[in-house]
Amino acid sequence: MQETVIKSKIRRRDEVQFDPTVIAEALKNPIAVTRELNNRSLYHFLQYFWPVVSAHKFKHNWHIEYLCNELEELALRVAAREPREHDLIINVPPGSTKTITCSIMFPAWCWTRWYWMRFITASYSSALSMESAEYCRDLIRSTQFQEMYPEIDIKEDKDTKSNFKIVKKVINPGRESRRILTGGSRFSTSVGGTLIGFHGDILIVDDPLNPQQAASEVELASANRWMEQTLPTRKTDKDVTPVVLIMQRLHQDDPTGHLLAKRKSNIKHICLPGECRLYLDKVNPPELAQYYKDDLMDPNRLPWKVLHDLEADLGQYGYAGQIGQDPTPPGGGMFKVGNFEIIEELPAPMHIIKSVRYWDKAGTMNAGAYTAGVKMCQVASGRWIVEDVRRGRWAAEKREAIMQDTARMDGYNTIIWVEQEPGSGGKESAQSSILGLAGYLVYAERPTGEKAIRADNYSVQVNNGGVKLLRAPWNRDFIDEHRFFPYSTYKDQVDAAAGAFNKLVGKKLARRLR
Repeated sequence: MQETVIKSKIRRRDEVQFDPTVIAEALKNPIAVTRELNNRSLYHFLQYFWPVVSAHKFKHNWHIEYLCNELEELALRVAAREPREHDLIINVPPGSTKTITCSIMFPAWCWTRWYWMRFITASYSSALSMESAEYCRDLIRSTQFQEMYPEIDIKEDKDTKSNFKIVKKVINPGRESRRILTGGSRFSTSVGGTLIGFHGDILIVDDPLNPQQAASEVELASANRWMEQTLPTRKTDKDVTPVVLIMQRLHQDDPTGHLLAKRKSNIKHICLPGECRLYLDKVNPPELAQYYKDDLMDPNRLPWKVLHDLEADLGQYGYAGQIGQDPTPPGGGMFKVGNFEIIEELPAPMHIIKSVRYWDKAGTMNAGAYTAGVKMCQVASGRWIVEDVRRGRWAAEKREAIMQDTARMDGYNTIIWVEQEPGSGGKESAQSSILGLAGYLVYAERPTGEKAIRADNYSVQVNNGGVKLLRAPWNRDFIDEHRFFPYSTYKDQVDAAAGAFNKLVGKKLARRLR
């Protein structure tokens, strides 16, 4: 039964039969016919007005039609003032036309049928929210839209990107004059922004967080609190008004995870990972997996080559969340340790581009902390080699002596980085190490973000066989820590290795793709 419903949502227009008389009349008035098709289908409306909002050619894919039909059903219930069946959570990868569909086309389509509808839209930043609102406003003002819907316009004295109103022009029978009916509106803000005095018939939240915010517990809590406590109070009718949340997953406790964890019965969850080789269990409803081609949700927008590039840019955690809709990497660990290759000797010095020794210093020598110094080099073949690992629980004086002995062993061509712990004690410890290493190229760094996030770029290269290990007694402990990271008991070797890798390639945190 469920599969039949899904197929009907994607293919229902192929089964429409037209009366020959209707077709004949249609040929006399093509604008009226197109208008009727637009009225019947948000997906048709989207394709027709696509050139108004995008300079790129429209590319069909089943998921866009499916989402359009879900939004149609939601709007029809609002228009009929029927109690809502559910709020809607949609998880899709970036670059899948989600914003054009949900935040730009959907409100405009609704106004062509129900000019009175009011919308509240929000995104993680006011700039992003205003951009979608501006596209929507420009669509309504466009020549193409006005030719199709001359009666729908924007109220002249209420026309800003953040807050504009819709009017409907009605011609009085037997008169040339028109009367104006004040209709719905669109108020746009940021997640966490003010909503006092505004109410909506449909509330749309498009990307409530970005990856940097998702890495902060404070930002996560703030977004979830706004979604729970502020947004629901802005419904025109608490029984009727639905919330549409559309986003890529960024954290286990992001707004999607937070709301789903409550296990409320009135939430419909649509989850479409970019590929299902690793993330088949995330496809929801599960029957939608039949529409994936070569295990891809959208082979045109997100083919395998693009996904592989995204994994390199986003890191494994970022890829798992934004593409796989699963903020925890497959198998629970970041590193495929079987892809470490152990080599017997280093290449000739002429093939080594640069070497870095990165120290992750423990604050104390007690049983809970290790100091680790990982030496890694980048070679001309485009690979990286972990040359040496020094690790132990040492008192401060012994630790500094070992760091100095190691620097002499590495030589002056090895750049040294020392991780600076937070607080004045961490700063003093880093300064002490730098003074003790006078004469060498040595720098201190105060890293930000979780260790797992800092290790993302490094993990991608390990998992693709790009990192080799020089055979040595430290290999076993080093590999085991990677095997269970980020759930390993100790993380010092991974942190130091990721630090060395990031310094070699010049990357910090994985960037966000929009």
